[in-house]
Amino acid sequence: MKITFYGAAREVTGSKVLIDTEHGKKILLDCGQFQGKGLETQEQNRSLDYSPATIDHIILSHAHIDHSGLIPFMYRNGFTGSVVCTNATRDLCSIMLADSGKIQEHDTETFNKKRAKKG
Repeated sequence: MKITFYGAAREVTGSKVLIDTEHGKKILLDCGQFQGKGLETQEQNRSLDYSPATIDHIILSHAHIDHSGLIPFMYRNGFTGSVVCTNATRDLCSIMLADSGKIQEHDTETFNKKRAKKG
């Protein structure tokens, strides 16, 4: 078994731990969104060191966005596996991810307007 920390190892946001099992399965423990400011946030949330299509399962410890916020990104980029969590986590994620999506859309619009002004 190989365990690789991709987030929240030196910070408290963007929790992602990849577990490669001896049976060839790839399990992502948490799929958190990095929460910060500016371009660093965009970069952290758009570049992964693994392909979402190679992940078999995502296991969520809880619903906070820094642990679940990249699930929509994973699906948009080829993830077809299962998400494993408690019923309470599932219920909270349905609300929190929708809210997070609206915030991300607003942030992207703001970022694009600022970039357009700079030329």
